[in-house]
Amino acid sequence: MTVPLSILDLAPIAPGETVRDSFAASVALAQQAEASGYRRVWYAEHHNMATIASSATAVLIAHVASQTSTIRLGAGGVMLPNHAPLTIAEQFGTLESLHPGRIDLGLGRAPGSDQATFRALRRDPASSEHFPDDVLELQAFLAGQSRVPGVNATPGAGTRVPLYILGSSLFGARLAAALGLPYAFASHFAPDALHQAVAIYRREFTPSEQLERPHVIAGVNAIVTDDRDDAAAQLARVKRARLVMLLRQSGRIPLDRQFGDDELDYLLTTPAGAQVQSMATYTGLGTGADVSDYIEDFARAADVDEVIVAHASLETAARLRSVELLADAHARVAA
Repeated sequence: MTVPLSILDLAPIAPGETVRDSFAASVALAQQAEASGYRRVWYAEHHNMATIASSATAVLIAHVASQTSTIRLGAGGVMLPNHAPLTIAEQFGTLESLHPGRIDLGLGRAPGSDQATFRALRRDPASSEHFPDDVLELQAFLAGQSRVPGVNATPGAGTRVPLYILGSSLFGARLAAALGLPYAFASHFAPDALHQAVAIYRREFTPSEQLERPHVIAGVNAIVTDDRDDAAAQLARVKRARLVMLLRQSGRIPLDRQFGDDELDYLLTTPAGAQVQSMATYTGLGTGADVSDYIEDFARAADVDEVIVAHASLETAARLRSVELLADAHARVAA
Protein backbone atom coordinates (compact mmCIF):
# COMPACT_ATOMS: atom_id res chain seq x y z
CA MET A 1 0.00 0.00 0.00
CA THR A 2 1.12 3.56 -0.65
CA VAL A 3 1.81 5.69 2.41
CA PRO A 4 -0.74 8.47 3.04
CA LEU A 5 0.50 11.99 2.25
CA SER A 6 -0.09 15.23 4.10
CA ILE A 7 1.36 18.73 3.77
CA LEU A 8 3.23 21.07 6.08
CA ASP A 9 2.68 24.68 5.03
CA LEU A 10 4.90 27.34 6.62
CA ALA A 11 2.97 30.08 4.80
CA PRO A 12 6.20 31.28 3.18
CA ILE A 13 6.36 34.83 1.91
CA ALA A 14 7.64 34.42 -1.63
CA PRO A 15 10.24 36.83 -3.05
CA GLY A 16 8.56 40.11 -3.98
CA GLU A 17 5.27 39.16 -2.30
CA THR A 18 3.44 40.28 0.85
CA VAL A 19 1.97 38.54 3.90
CA ARG A 20 -1.46 38.88 2.30
CA ASP A 21 -0.12 37.13 -0.81
CA SER A 22 1.23 34.36 1.41
CA PHE A 23 -2.17 33.74 2.98
CA ALA A 24 -3.83 33.66 -0.44
CA ALA A 25 -1.24 31.08 -1.48
CA SER A 26 -1.99 28.99 1.62
CA VAL A 27 -5.67 28.93 0.69
CA ALA A 28 -4.82 27.91 -2.87
CA LEU A 29 -2.46 25.22 -1.60
CA ALA A 30 -5.06 23.74 0.77
CA GLN A 31 -7.67 23.76 -1.99
CA GLN A 32 -5.21 21.99 -4.31
CA ALA A 33 -4.36 19.49 -1.55
CA GLU A 34 -8.05 18.82 -0.93
CA ALA A 35 -8.70 18.23 -4.63
CA SER A 36 -5.61 16.03 -4.91
CA GLY A 37 -6.36 13.67 -2.04
CA TYR A 38 -3.88 14.71 0.64
CA ARG A 39 -4.92 13.70 4.17
CA ARG A 40 -4.25 16.97 6.05
CA VAL A 41 -2.48 20.33 5.94
CA TRP A 42 -0.66 21.58 9.01
CA TYR A 43 0.72 25.04 9.82
CA ALA A 44 3.75 25.58 12.07
CA GLU A 45 4.12 28.27 14.70
CA HIS A 46 7.22 30.39 14.05
CA HIS A 47 7.97 33.90 15.26
CA ASN A 48 10.27 36.72 14.17
CA MET A 49 11.02 35.16 10.78
CA ALA A 50 10.70 37.60 7.91
CA THR A 51 9.83 34.93 5.32
CA ILE A 52 7.36 32.82 7.35
CA ALA A 53 3.79 34.03 8.03
CA SER A 54 2.36 31.11 10.04
CA SER A 55 2.91 32.60 13.51
CA ALA A 56 -0.81 32.75 14.46
CA THR A 57 -1.72 29.17 13.58
CA ALA A 58 -5.31 29.18 14.87
CA VAL A 59 -6.17 32.31 12.91
CA LEU A 60 -4.66 30.93 9.71
CA ILE A 61 -6.43 27.58 10.16
CA ALA A 62 -9.76 29.38 10.56
CA HIS A 63 -9.18 31.37 7.38
CA VAL A 64 -8.24 28.32 5.31
CA ALA A 65 -10.98 26.14 6.80
CA SER A 66 -13.61 28.67 5.74
CA GLN A 67 -12.48 28.24 2.11
CA THR A 68 -12.16 24.44 2.04
CA SER A 69 -14.69 21.76 2.91
CA THR A 70 -13.23 18.31 3.68
CA ILE A 71 -9.47 18.28 4.25
CA ARG A 72 -8.19 18.13 7.82
CA LEU A 73 -6.35 21.23 9.00
CA GLY A 74 -4.23 21.73 12.05
CA ALA A 75 -1.21 23.04 13.84
CA GLY A 76 2.06 21.28 13.25
CA GLY A 77 2.43 22.65 15.65
CA VAL A 78 1.52 24.97 18.46
CA MET A 79 4.59 25.58 20.62
CA LEU A 80 2.89 25.02 23.96
CA PRO A 81 5.54 26.76 26.13
CA ASN A 82 4.44 29.99 24.44
CA HIS A 83 0.82 29.66 25.58
CA ALA A 84 -1.49 28.84 28.46
CA PRO A 85 -3.20 25.47 27.89
CA LEU A 86 -6.60 27.06 28.52
CA THR A 87 -6.03 29.57 25.71
CA ILE A 88 -5.14 26.83 23.23
CA ALA A 89 -8.12 24.73 24.34
CA GLU A 90 -10.42 27.69 23.69
CA GLN A 91 -8.85 28.47 20.30
CA PHE A 92 -8.94 24.92 18.98
CA GLY A 93 -12.29 24.23 20.63
CA THR A 94 -13.59 27.17 18.64
CA LEU A 95 -12.10 25.77 15.43
CA GLU A 96 -13.53 22.30 16.06
CA SER A 97 -16.96 23.77 16.80
CA LEU A 98 -16.90 25.71 13.54
CA HIS A 99 -15.42 22.90 11.43
CA PRO A 100 -16.29 19.62 13.19
CA GLY A 101 -14.13 16.60 12.45
CA ARG A 102 -11.50 18.56 10.53
CA ILE A 103 -9.16 19.99 13.17
CA ASP A 104 -5.84 18.59 14.48
CA LEU A 105 -3.64 19.94 17.25
CA GLY A 106 0.05 19.14 17.13
CA LEU A 107 2.07 20.24 20.15
CA GLY A 108 5.75 21.11 20.35
CA ARG A 109 8.06 21.83 23.27
CA ALA A 110 10.43 24.27 21.54
CA PRO A 111 9.68 28.01 21.61
CA GLY A 112 9.68 28.28 17.80
CA SER A 113 11.83 31.40 18.01
CA ASP A 114 15.02 32.88 19.39
CA GLN A 115 15.48 33.86 23.04
CA ALA A 116 14.78 37.56 22.43
CA THR A 117 11.47 36.69 20.80
CA PHE A 118 10.68 34.28 23.63
CA ARG A 119 11.05 37.17 26.05
CA ALA A 120 8.87 39.35 23.84
CA LEU A 121 6.16 36.69 24.13
CA ARG A 122 6.32 37.23 27.93
CA ARG A 123 7.10 33.58 28.59
CA ASP A 124 9.09 32.03 31.41
CA PRO A 125 12.33 30.44 30.09
CA ALA A 126 11.58 27.40 32.26
CA SER A 127 8.10 26.88 30.80
CA SER A 128 9.28 24.09 28.49
CA GLU A 129 10.06 22.00 31.58
CA HIS A 130 6.32 21.87 32.28
CA PHE A 131 5.45 20.62 28.79
CA PRO A 132 4.18 17.14 29.83
CA ASP A 133 1.92 18.60 32.51
CA ASP A 134 0.71 21.29 30.11
CA VAL A 135 -0.21 18.63 27.53
CA LEU A 136 -2.26 16.76 30.14
CA GLU A 137 -3.94 19.97 31.27
CA LEU A 138 -4.83 20.88 27.68
CA GLN A 139 -6.08 17.37 26.95
CA ALA A 140 -8.30 17.51 30.02
CA PHE A 141 -9.77 20.89 29.03
CA LEU A 142 -10.68 19.49 25.59
CA ALA A 143 -12.23 16.39 27.14
CA GLY A 144 -14.37 18.42 29.54
CA GLN A 145 -12.48 16.95 32.50
CA SER A 146 -10.61 20.01 33.74
CA ARG A 147 -7.65 19.50 36.05
CA VAL A 148 -8.08 23.09 37.30
CA PRO A 149 -10.97 23.28 39.80
CA GLY A 150 -13.66 25.68 38.73
CA VAL A 151 -12.14 26.37 35.28
CA ASN A 152 -13.50 24.98 32.01
CA ALA A 153 -12.75 25.70 28.37
CA THR A 154 -15.68 27.34 26.57
CA PRO A 155 -15.52 26.63 23.67
CA GLY A 156 -13.39 23.51 23.94
CA ALA A 157 -14.83 21.25 26.63
CA GLY A 158 -16.00 18.00 25.10
CA THR A 159 -14.61 18.66 21.63
CA ARG A 160 -11.75 16.18 22.12
CA VAL A 161 -9.63 17.70 19.36
CA PRO A 162 -7.03 15.00 18.56
CA LEU A 163 -3.58 15.76 19.93
CA TYR A 164 -0.24 14.92 18.31
CA ILE A 165 3.17 15.21 19.95
CA LEU A 166 5.77 16.82 17.71
CA GLY A 167 9.49 16.46 18.17
CA SER A 168 12.98 16.00 16.80
CA SER A 169 14.45 14.23 19.84
CA LEU A 170 13.91 11.17 22.00
CA PHE A 171 12.02 13.20 24.61
CA GLY A 172 8.98 13.70 22.39
CA ALA A 173 9.01 10.05 21.32
CA ARG A 174 8.90 8.83 24.91
CA LEU A 175 6.21 11.33 25.91
CA ALA A 176 3.97 10.43 22.95
CA ALA A 177 4.40 6.75 23.75
CA ALA A 178 3.61 7.23 27.45
CA LEU A 179 0.47 9.27 26.71
CA GLY A 180 -0.70 7.03 23.87
CA LEU A 181 -0.71 9.86 21.33
CA PRO A 182 0.38 9.98 17.68
CA TYR A 183 3.96 11.13 17.14
CA ALA A 184 5.21 13.45 14.39
CA PHE A 185 8.96 13.68 13.82
CA ALA A 186 10.42 16.83 12.25
CA SER A 187 12.81 15.04 9.91
CA HIS A 188 12.24 17.68 7.24
CA PHE A 189 14.65 19.96 9.13
CA ALA A 190 16.14 17.92 12.03
CA PRO A 191 16.84 14.43 10.68
CA ASP A 192 19.48 13.02 13.01
CA ALA A 193 17.40 11.10 15.59
CA LEU A 194 14.61 9.92 13.26
CA HIS A 195 15.17 6.16 13.33
CA GLN A 196 16.00 5.95 17.04
CA ALA A 197 13.00 8.09 18.01
CA VAL A 198 10.56 6.01 15.95
CA ALA A 199 11.92 2.77 17.40
CA ILE A 200 11.57 4.06 20.97
CA TYR A 201 8.05 5.34 20.34
CA ARG A 202 6.86 2.03 18.88
CA ARG A 203 8.54 -0.03 21.59
CA GLU A 204 7.21 2.02 24.51
CA PHE A 205 3.75 2.90 23.15
CA THR A 206 0.83 2.50 25.58
CA PRO A 207 -2.71 2.48 24.10
CA SER A 208 -5.01 5.32 25.13
CA GLU A 209 -8.57 6.49 24.66
CA GLN A 210 -7.45 8.47 21.60
CA LEU A 211 -5.19 5.86 19.97
CA GLU A 212 -5.08 2.06 20.12
CA ARG A 213 -1.92 1.54 18.03
CA PRO A 214 1.17 3.65 17.38
CA HIS A 215 0.92 6.17 14.58
CA VAL A 216 4.05 7.89 13.28
CA ILE A 217 4.17 10.87 10.92
CA ALA A 218 7.52 12.03 9.57
CA GLY A 219 8.44 15.01 7.44
CA VAL A 220 10.26 15.22 4.12
CA ASN A 221 11.02 18.12 1.83
CA ALA A 222 9.95 17.87 -1.79
CA ILE A 223 10.36 19.77 -5.02
CA VAL A 224 8.36 18.10 -7.75
CA THR A 225 8.54 19.37 -11.32
CA ASP A 226 8.06 18.27 -14.90
CA ASP A 227 11.82 18.52 -15.40
CA ARG A 228 14.55 17.12 -13.11
CA ASP A 229 17.01 19.89 -13.94
CA ASP A 230 14.44 22.49 -12.91
CA ALA A 231 13.93 20.67 -9.59
CA ALA A 232 17.68 20.73 -8.92
CA ALA A 233 17.87 24.43 -9.76
CA GLN A 234 14.94 25.16 -7.42
CA LEU A 235 16.61 23.25 -4.58
CA ALA A 236 19.76 25.33 -5.02
CA ARG A 237 17.69 28.51 -4.67
CA VAL A 238 15.91 27.13 -1.61
CA LYS A 239 19.21 26.34 0.12
CA ARG A 240 20.57 29.83 -0.58
CA ALA A 241 17.40 31.45 0.77
CA ARG A 242 17.46 29.31 3.93
CA LEU A 243 21.10 30.15 4.54
CA VAL A 244 20.44 33.89 4.31
CA MET A 245 17.44 33.53 6.66
CA LEU A 246 19.47 31.65 9.26
CA LEU A 247 22.40 34.07 9.07
CA ARG A 248 20.09 37.06 9.50
CA GLN A 249 18.12 35.44 12.31
CA SER A 250 21.33 34.63 14.20
CA GLY A 251 22.53 38.22 13.90
CA ARG A 252 25.71 37.14 12.11
CA ILE A 253 25.01 39.45 9.16
CA PRO A 254 23.17 42.79 8.84
CA LEU A 255 19.58 42.52 7.65
CA ASP A 256 20.42 44.45 4.49
CA ARG A 257 23.53 42.41 3.58
CA GLN A 258 23.20 41.00 0.07
CA PHE A 259 25.00 37.98 -1.39
CA GLY A 260 25.64 36.70 -4.88
CA ASP A 261 24.82 33.09 -5.77
CA ASP A 262 28.51 32.16 -5.93
CA GLU A 263 29.09 33.53 -2.42
CA LEU A 264 26.14 31.60 -1.01
CA ASP A 265 27.13 28.38 -2.77
CA TYR A 266 30.57 28.68 -1.18
CA LEU A 267 29.11 29.39 2.26
CA LEU A 268 26.99 26.25 1.93
CA THR A 269 30.21 24.21 1.87
CA THR A 270 31.47 25.76 5.13
CA PRO A 271 30.37 25.13 8.75
CA ALA A 272 28.00 28.11 8.38
CA GLY A 273 26.06 26.15 5.78
CA ALA A 274 26.11 22.80 7.57
CA GLN A 275 22.70 23.30 9.16
CA VAL A 276 21.08 24.07 5.82
CA GLN A 277 22.65 21.00 4.24
CA SER A 278 21.44 18.88 7.14
CA MET A 279 17.91 20.25 6.79
CA ALA A 280 17.85 18.89 3.24
CA THR A 281 18.85 15.34 4.26
CA TYR A 282 15.40 13.98 3.48
CA THR A 283 14.41 15.66 0.23
CA GLY A 284 12.50 14.18 -2.67
CA LEU A 285 13.56 15.80 -5.92
CA GLY A 286 12.50 15.40 -9.53
CA THR A 287 9.36 14.26 -11.32
CA GLY A 288 6.22 13.07 -9.60
CA ALA A 289 7.25 9.45 -10.09
CA ASP A 290 10.74 10.17 -8.73
CA VAL A 291 9.45 11.77 -5.56
CA SER A 292 6.62 9.27 -5.02
CA ASP A 293 9.18 6.45 -5.16
CA TYR A 294 11.47 8.38 -2.81
CA ILE A 295 8.69 8.86 -0.27
CA GLU A 296 7.69 5.19 -0.38
CA ASP A 297 11.32 4.17 0.23
CA PHE A 298 11.61 6.73 3.03
CA ALA A 299 8.43 5.50 4.73
CA ARG A 300 9.61 1.88 4.67
CA ALA A 301 13.11 2.69 5.92
CA ALA A 302 11.87 5.00 8.68
CA ASP A 303 8.93 2.74 9.65
CA VAL A 304 6.37 5.55 9.49
CA ASP A 305 2.63 5.43 8.86
CA GLU A 306 2.20 8.82 7.16
CA VAL A 307 4.51 11.30 5.46
CA ILE A 308 3.98 15.03 5.79
CA VAL A 309 5.54 16.88 2.89
CA ALA A 310 7.02 20.36 3.00
CA HIS A 311 6.81 21.45 -0.63
CA ALA A 312 9.86 23.68 -0.65
CA SER A 313 9.67 25.65 -3.91
CA LEU A 314 10.10 29.37 -3.29
CA GLU A 315 7.60 30.51 -5.92
CA THR A 316 3.90 29.98 -5.24
CA ALA A 317 3.07 28.62 -8.71
CA ALA A 318 5.90 26.11 -8.49
CA ARG A 319 4.80 24.99 -5.03
CA LEU A 320 1.22 24.41 -6.19
CA ARG A 321 2.48 22.48 -9.20
CA SER A 322 4.63 20.36 -6.89
CA VAL A 323 1.57 19.51 -4.77
CA GLU A 324 -0.38 18.45 -7.84
CA LEU A 325 2.35 16.41 -9.52
CA LEU A 326 3.19 14.41 -6.42
CA ALA A 327 -0.45 13.60 -5.69
CA ASP A 328 -1.05 12.47 -9.29
CA ALA A 329 1.99 10.20 -9.27
CA HIS A 330 1.15 8.79 -5.84
CA ALA A 331 -2.42 8.06 -6.93
CA ARG A 332 -1.14 6.12 -9.95
CA VAL A 333 1.02 3.97 -7.68
CA ALA A 334 -1.94 3.32 -5.37
CA ALA A 335 -4.07 2.26 -8.32
